[in-house]
Amino acid sequence: MDNSGTPEQRWSLSHHQSFWEQRDAKVEEQAALLAWRKFLLPENPDVVTLDPNTAHYQLVLSEDLRSVKCGPTQQNLPDTSERFSYWWCVLGQERFLEGRHCWEVEVKREVGSDSEWAVGVAKESVERKRTMLLSTAVGVWGVWYRGGQFTALTSPRTALSKSLVPRRIWVCLDCTRGLVTFLNADTGVEIFTFPPALFHGETLRPWFWVGTWKTQLCLRGSTP
Repeated sequence: MDNSGTPEQRWSLSHHQSFWEQRDAKVEEQAALLAWRKFLLPENPDVVTLDPNTAHYQLVLSEDLRSVKCGPTQQNLPDTSERFSYWWCVLGQERFLEGRHCWEVEVKREVGSDSEWAVGVAKESVERKRTMLLSTAVGVWGVWYRGGQFTALTSPRTALSKSLVPRRIWVCLDCTRGLVTFLNADTGVEIFTFPPALFHGETLRPWFWVGTWKTQLCLRGSTP
């Protein structure tokens, strides 16, 4: 470094260089995020709707099957093999076997209220009737926010920083590579990517869990 000039001049030059270096680093970081997001998101994201035949009795779906929340009481619904009867879960109607897929979910909650929710992907064969620890071990790949803790449903679970908790989230599924990735839809920042999995040709479906009546999950994207 050139040591000519007064200390004040050298400090000014160093500060000026630091500013531009930080700016360039930020630009590079943003470009990397955009490239990562473009790689993960297909050109035409999937339009996902909820399957009322799978919804737990406590859940209330909107008429257009694009949002879910908890009701004040359990509904009188038929107890079929498709319906979740322990966890407050619902599946998407869409079924995926191959290719890349992505859908956006917005988490809505009352200001100042506790929020409990999870989103992700589940195997068609996921257990729906008995108690189980939700994780990849039972065929669920998701991120979960409950009790002020944000975790990925690995087995065992992986703690995530609360700074990563999104308002809007992209769920990205790559059936061919066996990858499930979650992105913050507002910033493009990667929240978590599960290690590559073997789906063994099994059908996969969007998966949602709502744990409190003050939380609502809303599916975004234009319908046909």
